[in-house]
Amino acid sequence: MSVKLEDLLNELVVANHILANENVVDSFGHISIRNPDNLNHFFISCSRAPELVSRDDIMEFDLEGNSVDGSTLTPYGERFIHGAIMEARPEVQSVVHNHSLSVIPFGVTGTQLQPIIHTGAAIGRDIPIWDIHDNFGDTDLLVRNMDQGRDLAKCLGDSSVILMRGHGCSVTGPDIKGATLIAVYLQISATLQLQSMPLGDVRYLTPGESEKCTELFFSGLAMDRVWENLTSRLTR
Repeated sequence: MSVKLEDLLNELVVANHILANENVVDSFGHISIRNPDNLNHFFISCSRAPELVSRDDIMEFDLEGNSVDGSTLTPYGERFIHGAIMEARPEVQSVVHNHSLSVIPFGVTGTQLQPIIHTGAAIGRDIPIWDIHDNFGDTDLLVRNMDQGRDLAKCLGDSSVILMRGHGCSVTGPDIKGATLIAVYLQISATLQLQSMPLGDVRYLTPGESEKCTELFFSGLAMDRVWENLTSRLTR
């Protein structure tokens, strides 16, 4: 394995720890990264709480969720979320799935989750909501196969974020840092919206503001600053 790929997988481990430390994930939730040497494969931890993930827990799958590295570890049951989204969206390199409690209300009510703060603009506008019941009836709400994963990916479309009714959300990114930080600020934005709505009419970001703020969010200066801070918090 190349040094570059090894560094990428170590970054994936750090991302797991950041998402746990920022309370975006708890015992459940996961993040993946597409294999840059084989775009039809992705890496993700075995079935383990993100806070505890180590380099030895990382497994490799094809986009249909089949293990390709001979690992005997137990995989996440919802790995199909990652494979299906990457299959449908070649530009997506990393996917986060989580059950942020601040996000859940927007997936079960008629209230739309919208960008409310400049650092949350990257969550996008017109965030879709996927309801597994629509096409699969009564389930345990988990995405357990490719049919369900592809249905989710179809609903996601070109959006960065999709809400999953009664379950959580999935977040896409151009790389590990991007997906991780969108997931972190998605939770922050949702929390601020919940706090603001009872106070009166909320003035959300305009489409133009959202575009300019997203561009700034993905700039090297902003991304590196936040990543440095969040990683340093792991050892404080």
